[in-house]
Amino acid sequence: MKALKKIKKFFEREQNLLIHITMTIIVTIFGVIFNLNLQEWVLIYFMVGFVITSELINSSIELVVDLYTKEFHPLAMVAKDVAAGAVVISAFTAIIVGLYIFLPKFICLF
Repeated sequence: MKALKKIKKFFEREQNLLIHITMTIIVTIFGVIFNLNLQEWVLIYFMVGFVITSELINSSIELVVDLYTKEFHPLAMVAKDVAAGAVVISAFTAIIVGLYIFLPKFICLF
């Protein structure tokens, strides 16, 4: 029960990670529906790992900056912005890869 409380607290603080996990579930469902091949699955889950890793690194940087200073500091803001930007770039890259894999499959439906 103690572990479940910690997990719940983690997801309350890291709401974006919950979004990434939800999208992973959705992509997995579509992957099963479209019967992805091994290479497509590897590419999809490589991107999932890339985005979640980026999010975890971003969270770590934010926590370390907050631990170091509670006052506004321009460099602290830049560090947080750059880390958040890395997550945006990784998510955008994952979207491009997802479109590359899934768009032709959706087009074939019509």
